[in-house]
Amino acid sequence: MQILLDYVLFHFKRVYHLPEPLEFSYGFDGFSRIQIKKTNSNFFEKTEPQPKHILWKDWQDKPLPLFFDDKTTQEWLTQDEQGNTIISYDLIASSFYLLSGWQEYYGKERDQFDRFPYQASVQSIYSFVTTPVVNYYFDILREAVQAAYGQEVKIKNWNGKPFATCLTHDIDYIQSAWKVAGKPALLKGSLPIFLKLLWKKLRGKEAWFNISEVAKELEKLNAKGTFYFLPEHASHHGHPNSDYKIEDAYIQQEIEKLAAAGHEIAVHGSHGTGANKEKLKAEIQKLELPISGNRFHYLRFDPAHSTAILEELNLHYDSSLGFSEHFGFRNSYCQPFKLFHFQDRRMSSVWQLPLNLMDITLHHPRYLQLKPSEVMPAITPMLEEIIRFSGVFTLLWHNENFSTYGLPNGLTLFQEITAFLQKQQTAFLTASEALDQVS
Repeated sequence: MQILLDYVLFHFKRVYHLPEPLEFSYGFDGFSRIQIKKTNSNFFEKTEPQPKHILWKDWQDKPLPLFFDDKTTQEWLTQDEQGNTIISYDLIASSFYLLSGWQEYYGKERDQFDRFPYQASVQSIYSFVTTPVVNYYFDILREAVQAAYGQEVKIKNWNGKPFATCLTHDIDYIQSAWKVAGKPALLKGSLPIFLKLLWKKLRGKEAWFNISEVAKELEKLNAKGTFYFLPEHASHHGHPNSDYKIEDAYIQQEIEKLAAAGHEIAVHGSHGTGANKEKLKAEIQKLELPISGNRFHYLRFDPAHSTAILEELNLHYDSSLGFSEHFGFRNSYCQPFKLFHFQDRRMSSVWQLPLNLMDITLHHPRYLQLKPSEVMPAITPMLEEIIRFSGVFTLLWHNENFSTYGLPNGLTLFQEITAFLQKQQTAFLTASEALDQVS
C-alpha cells in the first residue's frame, strides 16, 4: 500500500505550498502529526474495475464519494490525545483509485473505437464527472496539514494567475470541407453552400485550410496554442486519419510559421498508435521537430498499452484523457498528473494533461447536442471548479470549427468561452508550459 501513498502525495505536494518535512502516516500509528485511516479492503489485490458500493459525505456542502469506507458517522478531521490530526476516511485509496485510472485498466467495456466508454465509468454511474473529486480530497488533506502544523497552507498559482488555460487544436482535416460539410448541405437542399465550398476547393482556398485564422484568434488573446498534427494520411480499418500529407511543403510551411510564432507543435497519434509503439515513433519522426507531447486521434488512449509506449518513446506528456461523450474530469482531477504504470506497479515518467472540453462533445449526434445558447450555462460550473482549485482548463477546438462550415456558431462559442476565461484572469499556456510548472 506504500505505492498508493507515494503516488497520491506526489501530486498533493505539487498543488500546495507545504511545510517540509511533511509527517504523514497511512494508518493510525499513534505518533505522526497527520494520520490517515487505511482501508481494510483487499480491493487493490484483485482486478475488479469498480468497488461494490460507495458512500457519500459532505465536505463544505459538496457531497463526495468514498469508495473504501463502511460508515460516514465520524467527522472528517479529529485530534487524538497527543494532539495529532486524524483523517477518519481513507482518502488515499479513493484518490489513487480515481487518479490512476484503475477502472479503465481493469474494466472490459470498450466502444467501437476500443475506448473506455463514459457510460461505464463511476463518473457517469454516480453523476460526478464535473466534480474534481480528488481536488476536494486534497482540500481535506490541506486542512489537516494546517491543523497539524498551525500554519496556513496556500495553493500554488500559474505565473501569478489564479488558474491556467491550455488552448489546443487537433489538425485532422484541412482539405475536405467541400465533402464533409458540402455534401450533407447538398442533401438537405442547400445547393449554394455546396457550390461555394466546391468553388473554394477548386480555387485552392479550401474552407478548412485556416490554420492562420486560428493563429490570429490566439493572437487576439495574447495566447500561444498547442497544435497536434496528424502525420498519418491512410485510413486504419476503415477509420479516416488526416486528409492531408504531413510531408507536403504547404503543411510544413504552416508548421514552421506556428513554431516561429511561439506555438507548440505536438503529435496527434493516428488510429491504432495507442497500442503500436513503432507506428507512433514513425509518426513523430515525420514531424521533423522536437516533440514532447501527444494526443491520440479520437482520444484513443489504450489503458493496457499507451502508458508504456509513451514512456518508451520518451514523450513528456499526453493529453488524451477526456471523455468524448461529456465534458468534465475523466480522472476526477483538474491538474496535470503522472500516469500510473500498471504493469510495473509504479508511477510513470509521463504526465497527463487532462482534456476537459472538446468542441465535438457539444454537438455530435451521439454526444450532448447542446444548442449554442446552452453551452456556457452548461460548462460554467465545471470552469468554476477549476478556478476554485487553481487548476488547468484544457480546451480542444478543431480548426474546422473556427470556420462557418463546422460546429454551429463555432467561432462565436470559442470567443465566448475564452472571453469568460480572460475575465477570470486565466494564464494562457501551451501544454508544455503548463507542465513545466508542475514537473
